Amino acid sequence: MIARLRSRRSRLVVVLLLLLLVGGVLATVRSGDDPDRFTTQELTVEGTPEADGDPVDLDATLYLPERTPAPAVLLAHGFGGSKASVAGDAEDLADRGYVVLAYTARGFGGSGGLIHLDHPDYEIKDGQRMLDQLAGRSEVRKDRSGDPVVGVVGASYGGALALMLAGTDDRVDAIVPMITWNDLRQALFPQFADPGGVGVFKRQWTALLLGSTLTGSGSAPTAPSAQQLKSLAEGDPQQAVCGRLAKDLCLGYVETATTGTPTDDLLDLLDESSPARVAGRITADTLLVQGQQDSLFPLSEADANAQAVTGAGGTVKLYWETGGHDAGTGTDELRPVVAQFLDASIGDSGSLGDIPGSRVEVTSGTLATDGTRITRLRSAPDPIRPGTVPQVGYPLDGAGQFALAPPGATPAAITSLPGAGALLGALGSAGSSLDLGSLAAVPGESVSFETRPLERAITVTGSSHVTVGIASSAEEATLFASVVDVDADGGTTLPAQLVTPLRVTGLSARQKEVTVTLPSVVRDVPAGHRLRVVLSTTDQAYAMPQEAALHRITLTGDGTLTVPQAAFTVTDDGSAVPWRGVIGLAVGIASLVLLLVVLNRRRRPLPPDAALTGVPIAIEGLGKAYGDGFRAVSDLSFRVEAGQVLGLLGPNGAGKTTTLRMLMGLILPSEGQIRIFGHQVRPGAPVLSRLGSFVEGPGFLPHLSGRDNLVLYWRSTGRSSPAHLDVALEIAGLGADVNRRVRTYSQGMRQRLAIAQAMLGLPDLLVLDEPTNGLDPPQIREMREVLGRYAATGRTVVVSSHLLAEVEQTCSHVVVMAAGRLVAQGPVAELVGDGAAVVVEVDDAARALAVVAEVTGVDDAQIVDGALVVHASADARADLVRQLVLADLRVTRVAPQRGLEDTFLALVGEEA
Repeated sequence: MIARLRSRRSRLVVVLLLLLLVGGVLATVRSGDDPDRFTTQELTVEGTPEADGDPVDLDATLYLPERTPAPAVLLAHGFGGSKASVAGDAEDLADRGYVVLAYTARGFGGSGGLIHLDHPDYEIKDGQRMLDQLAGRSEVRKDRSGDPVVGVVGASYGGALALMLAGTDDRVDAIVPMITWNDLRQALFPQFADPGGVGVFKRQWTALLLGSTLTGSGSAPTAPSAQQLKSLAEGDPQQAVCGRLAKDLCLGYVETATTGTPTDDLLDLLDESSPARVAGRITADTLLVQGQQDSLFPLSEADANAQAVTGAGGTVKLYWETGGHDAGTGTDELRPVVAQFLDASIGDSGSLGDIPGSRVEVTSGTLATDGTRITRLRSAPDPIRPGTVPQVGYPLDGAGQFALAPPGATPAAITSLPGAGALLGALGSAGSSLDLGSLAAVPGESVSFETRPLERAITVTGSSHVTVGIASSAEEATLFASVVDVDADGGTTLPAQLVTPLRVTGLSARQKEVTVTLPSVVRDVPAGHRLRVVLSTTDQAYAMPQEAALHRITLTGDGTLTVPQAAFTVTDDGSAVPWRGVIGLAVGIASLVLLLVVLNRRRRPLPPDAALTGVPIAIEGLGKAYGDGFRAVSDLSFRVEAGQVLGLLGPNGAGKTTTLRMLMGLILPSEGQIRIFGHQVRPGAPVLSRLGSFVEGPGFLPHLSGRDNLVLYWRSTGRSSPAHLDVALEIAGLGADVNRRVRTYSQGMRQRLAIAQAMLGLPDLLVLDEPTNGLDPPQIREMREVLGRYAATGRTVVVSSHLLAEVEQTCSHVVVMAAGRLVAQGPVAELVGDGAAVVVEVDDAARALAVVAEVTGVDDAQIVDGALVVHASADARADLVRQLVLADLRVTRVAPQRGLEDTFLALVGEEA
């Protein structure tokens, strides 16, 4: 049995890592803001020198809105990021009227220096120098001379900086720390402060954070630095592996990672980098945003920050979102929440009193009609803090049970992967045949106690508690506690994939009573469900004892599970909340892939249509409706013939992208069908290998070159046919830049590389969504010629674009959509020419007017701005030109007076 279990675990880990790779490659495209609303200035700011006196320069960008003086926002990024990581947030805030200073922290990106992990003597002093910059700018509003009106916003690493800067410098008026820590010792070594304990080492998360700076991932250099090479030559192998991580921090981590036990020096450094040291001095207005899907910095970290700031007299608002480090740390969806708070605190609109003390996104245990979880936004007038939430007790059933801690801590339970805990949750809810319950709580290595079915629905809000007795063959035990939602059919869900590690010392054969604090979660649990408390001896995310031990665990005290249940007002009526961030997108894809596997087993594709084998695209009666009733596409039918360059046009919301996604097999239609070369399009259909595509933005591995990205992509397709890489690169026109790392590319270069990727293998059908985005005019003209040449070989191109002039010059045919329906289709010349006037430029307009008047089919003719404007039927136009030439008039130009833009606006009307 153990052999089978290990095999299953290995396969699962491989699948999850592949899905993580997919999530890392995918990118999202943010719509550009109006460039006239703000301007930018690139700055180099002198940072705090290193301990040896080495100077440090910090890379920064200042965003200036139209109207100044204005309040300012200092914007900090997450660990491994740079100022580019928060550029979208900076543009959004500048567009709202704030002066924004975004900068790259020392040790990352284009800034110098070493990483000290938000240390007061380095990163926090750097932050104060940034405040000095804002204080010296005339564009920034001031409370008084040298004191700017400023808020500090940051997520994760940047969030801790916001807290520590506010606790150090009273010039900070407001802060928005997101998904960050209170005490870094507690976050990385839970229970470190308990008597006789050193905490449970959160091995995988710590390695992912600190270890990444040693291996060269993130923004650290991949090649050894001069300092590393010097240290190696001088026989200092420890310093040689440190990269851009400060030596004291690096050596403490290396020793801890080797032994599994934190050194006192490391704990002291983590303490110095903890907001817990200064949060009791923060009086700035504070919005604490914390993620529920976060095994790195759980909700309890925000609880501690809230309690400290409230105690200091600061105004605190809470927002508990469904995301977090385990679901991707993207915060784009929170921009309106952040803006509302800043407007009320340092801006010119709103009042902090109008913002609820707590806002919580609550995920239901039930599914929406389209299979997604229901999430409702709840609010409460005051911040939710431990000890203020009502507690309800539920009796537990279960006799004393034994749990084995296996030798070598193997096999180990799998509850989450760092940064991807949501993957397991998604797999578990997607109809997978994987037995996720046995992965999160390995039989024989765990005990469980369960409530009776709930008589009414409840909302768990925070940390539940249970008291147990533990007897053991060893002197100490490391356990991992969780509370599981069990539905009426026995299906289990581990909320947010979270567990609480605890180390119990002083054990013996005699029972020791322990009160267990379960993970802080927020979850709707329907009536009829049960709550199950699970205590496991292993979890692969943590360091565990290697010696075998047997523990006996029983319920003690009153044998109840105490559950916190806050009183909320439902702010909205519930909707499907999209997955957040790049990793969250990978989760969605994981669920989609599994769902499609099930659907493919149940629905066989229609046989090929022999009459359509030469037709690249045949769409008939196509429709797409979503679970909330929204219909994106209705009764769409058209064909695309070989050799055509087809432009797909329509205003925003017309259904163009939905149609393209169905064409590529990414989503299934609700009705109708799509055939490519006679074969029905379905996810994974072999005929899709004849289609190359570029839809919804390029996604590349930034640390690889353009060429390596293309080679890796082609290998991942598993196709044995030639890639025609040189032809694709010639089309892209990147030249020697194809050998540079993609992280150095401009938007235009990424766009050309993405089009080259779509052309790999020279597919018979090429589908491009906004291919000219980011290209300059010469590149657009070159792209136009490339697509024309590509179609001239008998291949077919479909282009979706909002540049109507380019479509008119590039495409031979167009399909126009509005509100999900077809409104026009046909050759561009016919669509533009029908019923339009013709402009004829000749050397003698007056004489030409007399000649044209005698031509049959001409309805009207007049001279406008020296040219002849003629209203004539399509058949009459050729005769019109012939008669002018016979009259010895020199015709220099004949063109429709009405272009594609006018035709498009006339067709879509108000939909434009």
